[in-house]
Amino acid sequence: MKLLQRYILGELIRVFGLLVVVLTIMLVFVGLFREATERGLGPVQILQIMPFVVPSMLPFTIPATLLLSVCVVYGRISADLEVIAAKAAGISAMRMLAPAFLFGTVLAVASFGLTNYAIPWAVANIERIVTQAVEDIFIDMLRTQHLVSEPSRGYSITVHDVQNRTLIDATFRFRTHDHHQITVRAEAARIHFDLERQQIELKLRNATYSNPGADSFGDWDGTVLHLPLPPQIHATKARHLTVADLTEKTKEAVLQDEIGQIQQANEAAMLMLTGDFHQFGGKEYSQLKGANAEAVRNQRRFKTEIHSRVAMAFSCLFFTLVGGPFSMLQARRQFITSFIMCFLPILLIYYPVMFLMVNLCKSGTLDPTWSMWVPNGILLIAGAMTLRKVMQH
Repeated sequence: MKLLQRYILGELIRVFGLLVVVLTIMLVFVGLFREATERGLGPVQILQIMPFVVPSMLPFTIPATLLLSVCVVYGRISADLEVIAAKAAGISAMRMLAPAFLFGTVLAVASFGLTNYAIPWAVANIERIVTQAVEDIFIDMLRTQHLVSEPSRGYSITVHDVQNRTLIDATFRFRTHDHHQITVRAEAARIHFDLERQQIELKLRNATYSNPGADSFGDWDGTVLHLPLPPQIHATKARHLTVADLTEKTKEAVLQDEIGQIQQANEAAMLMLTGDFHQFGGKEYSQLKGANAEAVRNQRRFKTEIHSRVAMAFSCLFFTLVGGPFSMLQARRQFITSFIMCFLPILLIYYPVMFLMVNLCKSGTLDPTWSMWVPNGILLIAGAMTLRKVMQH
């Protein structure tokens, strides 16, 4: 790498490092405020999740920060007539832009790595801390108030005492799927929060159950009772999974879709054979259709997430392709002006098109394999046109 290219690359790294730290700190506070508001976290939990919020913010700050860095560096050297001097010395504009393209490629790979590995790791740790916080609040309420009631979740827990994670003389009341009221009384119950399955596990000891509506009762000693988690704990979203996990879940959704289609076809054939045509609108057939539709939605959602993750990570390279030539063409020391003039069309065109492609892919209208690259294609065309002007003049 030539001396001038090393100088430009060094300036890009220096400016980018400073800007990304400032912007990330600002967004970290926004992220912490959002997490604290949504989940009701206290100061201790906020401090605990702070190290994990940083890698979650970086993939969103890197592209815009890189564009700003490119505008700063190339706008300054162009305003100082260094571009003209370099051209007079036989150095082409493409060679001067090569450090930006190299840096953009490296950051694209790094951004994908952060999205694919750092964010799932960070989210898992945040959920672990939140789960621990919710569990502590849950246990404290049972210890002090001897009662936890979740009407929206359809259950309540009453205890005489709490020793560590064991509920003493506990009574559980909950509704089943067919709206029967079940009452369980246990001498002791060990409580555990299962985040993956989104449920509370209660291992009962010396327990009995009763169902007043059905006039039934029995022994539930050793039974593990499952209750839904409180609403503060969120289910894992597709963007919080690695590509390997998304690929595996896509295969599972495809298998569920195939099984669902077979079951639906068999059920339809049976109804037609027996002449029960009115059952096509019945509950059982509707459930089969709903499960099949859910499997198809999951397939589209997971595939879209995989391709959008790669496309958005490599937007760093396309941002430099637009920002570098544009800043050289403008030749302004006021880098903010160049940045706004460059970023505003991206904000008004690139991101709306990206969101549109995501929605169309999730609905099954378009194939995410190519459609998620349409926004980057727009940047490629704009960057190529700007670069052509720089090369000519």
